[in-house]
Amino acid sequence: MGMMKLNSILQSFCIAVGLISVDGARGETVIPVEISQRNLLMSRQDFAAPRIDKNFDGNQLQIAGKPYDKGIGVHATSMIPITIPESLNGKITVLQGACGIADSANGGSVEFKVMSGSEVLWSSGKMTIGMPAKSFQVPVTLGMKHIYLLADELDNNFNDHACWVDLKWGVNSPAKSKGKKVINAEKYGLQANVLMDQGPALRKAISALRDSGAKVLQIPKGEYHIYSSDALPMSFHASNHDQPAKHAVGIPLVDLRDVTIEGNGAVFVFHGKMIPMLLMDSQNVKVNNLSVDFARAWVTEAKVLSLDDKAVEFFIDEKEYPCVVKDGRLVMVGEDWEGSISCAMAFKKGTKHIAAGTGDIGWNSHVEVTGKKGVYRALWNLKSRGIECGDVLVLRNYSRPHPGCVVYRTKNTIFNNVAIHRSIGMSILVQRSENFSMNGGGVYIRPNTNRVSAGGVDATHFSNVKGKVVVKNALFEGMMDDAINVHATCLSVEEIIDAQTIRCQYKHGQAIGFETFLPGEKLQFIKGPTLEPVDVVEVLTVQKKNSRELIIQVKGHLPTGVAVGDAIENADYHPEVVFKNNLVRNNRARGALFTTPKKVLVDGNCFDHSSGSAILLAGDAQGWYESGACRDVTISNNKFINNLTSMYQFTNGIISICPEVRQLQAQKAYYHRNIIIKNNEFVTFDVPLLSAISARNLSFEGNKVTYNSDYPSWNQSPFILNRCADVRIKDNEVSKTWTAKDCRLLNTDASSVQVD
Repeated sequence: MGMMKLNSILQSFCIAVGLISVDGARGETVIPVEISQRNLLMSRQDFAAPRIDKNFDGNQLQIAGKPYDKGIGVHATSMIPITIPESLNGKITVLQGACGIADSANGGSVEFKVMSGSEVLWSSGKMTIGMPAKSFQVPVTLGMKHIYLLADELDNNFNDHACWVDLKWGVNSPAKSKGKKVINAEKYGLQANVLMDQGPALRKAISALRDSGAKVLQIPKGEYHIYSSDALPMSFHASNHDQPAKHAVGIPLVDLRDVTIEGNGAVFVFHGKMIPMLLMDSQNVKVNNLSVDFARAWVTEAKVLSLDDKAVEFFIDEKEYPCVVKDGRLVMVGEDWEGSISCAMAFKKGTKHIAAGTGDIGWNSHVEVTGKKGVYRALWNLKSRGIECGDVLVLRNYSRPHPGCVVYRTKNTIFNNVAIHRSIGMSILVQRSENFSMNGGGVYIRPNTNRVSAGGVDATHFSNVKGKVVVKNALFEGMMDDAINVHATCLSVEEIIDAQTIRCQYKHGQAIGFETFLPGEKLQFIKGPTLEPVDVVEVLTVQKKNSRELIIQVKGHLPTGVAVGDAIENADYHPEVVFKNNLVRNNRARGALFTTPKKVLVDGNCFDHSSGSAILLAGDAQGWYESGACRDVTISNNKFINNLTSMYQFTNGIISICPEVRQLQAQKAYYHRNIIIKNNEFVTFDVPLLSAISARNLSFEGNKVTYNSDYPSWNQSPFILNRCADVRIKDNEVSKTWTAKDCRLLNTDASSVQVD
């Protein structure tokens, strides 16, 4: 029997039994949308979790007295990604359905939006309880693989029970791809070098890129301004950030495949609180030759004019950094935000090095307006901290609402010469993705400016990524944290429900909600007190109770000895990392941080005045809950220049191996192992070169160490080893002599340490 005839018979049967129906007016076959548990696990909701075919409270779906059998009950604000079935790929022409406030709600108001990956396709306007459901019908083009359902809370009622009902695909023969190869953004209204909002035009061009099947989006060189007020609203969890209900997205590269975004040197300047660029649910996307900046940074730079042991006067460029004084406190003013100040970083005049011995300088100062334009006086003794006239203070706070660029649920993403000059949170955050490569660009001060700061927190941050991470030939400077941070997110075991099932919890408030585990993936148990790995099992089912709690059922049985207080991580989501030929300078805290069991190569980089450790190998299941014990690390051919001028968390040596182990003495296995540090050059004042906890097979060989007196000595041993074994320190060229006495050994047998 021919395939076409068989399909026709099957379709006729489904129509006869009521599984599908035919819209006579349009001639379309109508098929109910099947919402999967996977879709719900990838959703975001501000309270509890969505329910399939039930109202949010578990009762029947009902809007304005009318019951519905099929749909999704949510609590606004929420966003659910709907996956277009592979079996219907290229056949679906519309998504239709209805939405409204559930009768069980106690007041509240919601706006419903149906979105593609780049535009709002339909909006309900404000809806309140008692209003009949509103119907919608939106087009589905050939290039679309996902549609996003956003229920947006409008009044902070906290009781916004909302419903999506009667969702159906309309199946027919959609228009064929237009066959274009290149989309030029200018043809969709994009204008360079004007202050008008270019976001809508750019997003139309992105939609055309998807709809037409084109492979390249060309953006002419120039400066483009994008505003948060008309950006695309998206709701999702961003790892290691605050968790706002929504993110305003300027450039949504969402639901794309096999395309190149060619920036040609374009600079995008963003206005307001927002995520400048989002890559999500996409594959094989390449972004070339563009940069990101903000019109008003999330920090304020202030130049010191004079100071004594009681007060300081400083100048702020009021055009670039608008500020006001309220009740004696300096307040930063943005286009749609105000920000308090809780701390400062001090950058030295001329060099832009972070002032030695300062770290984060606490701020709680009374501020006065002097009457001189841009000049303020604060009751703040900075002289005692070594601050001098001409130094620049970066005034800031610790909030991090939005990353600069998010890469989420993607595969094979490539950045070539992409630069971030300012960001609110992490400059580039990659989470729940596979294979990411960055060549050139980086996070650095915009040329031809007098700034000293760039990234708001980490320059690049990788959370639950698999495959390979490559970052090379980039510049990282002026960040408020690491140039690169690679880790997994682990959860705490809160309850053993039965022999197959656990209740677990995200513990850190800034690392919650995104899908750490999906069915079929591998789960690694970790003993909480000792960080020792237990068994690896397969995930059978996952139930999301809310953004913090999961119920996980494993295939077979839980490993023997698993207990409350242990941790779990996804054993499939650890990447191999190459960090090569990069320049890291004048940044806070640490140069590079790695926590992954896959191979790590750190080669040919220069770490110049990273004010904390240059390299940190971390891991914990009690603070940030960032796991991934290192098993194969090579640190080679790098140059380290005057690192560790200030103290930060986990920064006990230029190279610091510092997992947080609650019961170190009870450990049987070592957390990190197979770490080779060879052929590097250290130009340093007298600080520890290497501090290590719970490491085995650790080699420091063939390195050149030149000591100077640029900063005060720490008066500590060059090597501090706490519960380490199989350590080799040999064949190094040093400007002073080392012996075994130069190793400070804690819980470490001297016979396990070879010093030559």
